[in-house]
Amino acid sequence: MSTASRKVAVALVSAVSLATLAACGSGSDDNSTKAAGGDTSAAAKGGVTQVKVTLTSGANGDTCGVDTKSVPAGPITFTIANQSATGVSEVELLQDQKIVGEKENLAPGLAPVSLTLTLGGGDYQIYCPGASDEMVPFTVTGKAAASPTGTAADLLQQGTVGYGKYVTTQVDAMVTAVQKLQQDIDSGDLQAAQKQYGVARPFYEKIESDVEGFVLPGYKPTDNHGNLDYLIDMRASNLDPAVGWHGFHAVERDLFQGQKITAKTKKLAAELTTNVQKLAQLSTSLTYKPEDLANGAAGLLEEVQKNKISGEEENYSHIDLVDFAANVEGAQQAFAYLKPGLTEIDSAMTDTIAQRFDAVNKMLDGYRDPAQIGGYQRYTAALKASDANKLSQTVQALQDALAHLAEKVATA
Repeated sequence: MSTASRKVAVALVSAVSLATLAACGSGSDDNSTKAAGGDTSAAAKGGVTQVKVTLTSGANGDTCGVDTKSVPAGPITFTIANQSATGVSEVELLQDQKIVGEKENLAPGLAPVSLTLTLGGGDYQIYCPGASDEMVPFTVTGKAAASPTGTAADLLQQGTVGYGKYVTTQVDAMVTAVQKLQQDIDSGDLQAAQKQYGVARPFYEKIESDVEGFVLPGYKPTDNHGNLDYLIDMRASNLDPAVGWHGFHAVERDLFQGQKITAKTKKLAAELTTNVQKLAQLSTSLTYKPEDLANGAAGLLEEVQKNKISGEEENYSHIDLVDFAANVEGAQQAFAYLKPGLTEIDSAMTDTIAQRFDAVNKMLDGYRDPAQIGGYQRYTAALKASDANKLSQTVQALQDALAHLAEKVATA
């Protein structure tokens, strides 16, 4: 995506301002008992409906327990506690493929965290990746949130605004996760730092197409000394000897290949924190056109094909499938925000793309492993040899469906 036109601490999607989360009352004085069809077990406190999400581990795997699955429209606070689930580290609220709200890095034994959203009536899903039943249906009764209105072009433009908020939350969450990575490295805790590396990495991969063109003030675009994408995400394969190795993968090399934390590792981690903070500052200027979202989604899938399936991206940690999943999420969110307008233009194309995303996600679910860093199997040479072709073909089918998306939305 053009930069000119474009989940320790926890990330929160500030979704209350999105079109899909327009504030609306329940039309009831008692949110816990009077909403038609609402679950009376949902307690109300100060006019805010309370929902408890509890993550536990049992004989059949980790579970995602929700104390009520139907609540009235209006302000809702989700209180999330991970009691013992080692394989579930995040909880998301979804609607129509969009991530409405999320909490991440939910390690067992940490204090409960809360997420408050103002929701309109409709069907939602509480998504707990890694749980035995990952998707829990969740219904909000009463008045539905106002749907986006206007021409196809209006709907697409509204989608760019919502997507911009998604990007902002991912950048902010990356800063928080990288700061925690630096803390673990500074403390000398190799195991904690390795695990946190898997937490921090996905954020950049979700939005790389949006932020890869930023250059620090005073540098030319061709000078990697000031190229933030290079300084944050460069790999051994594209090393610029004049600048040296920096960023995520330099830290990865020390943590996973070197298996130790040195003074140089600490320096690299501090530098990484500084650079993602600079990126966060610069990215506040991003604006988007509908075709930016379409081109960005395509670019993220090209990243999957080129660097993740090849195993080039995470050469030392082998968490390429973690990055793979992050690229897919970013692409899917771009599509989801274009979906209302695209449905007006070509409903058949919209349905096909949605189905292809579902196929990729279903395939990725088969590689989940809560015992591994990032929650996915390590992408070893043996796994690459046996599965790379299947992975590539499934992604290619999605790429084919997206081939004309940018043209469609640019000419709406």
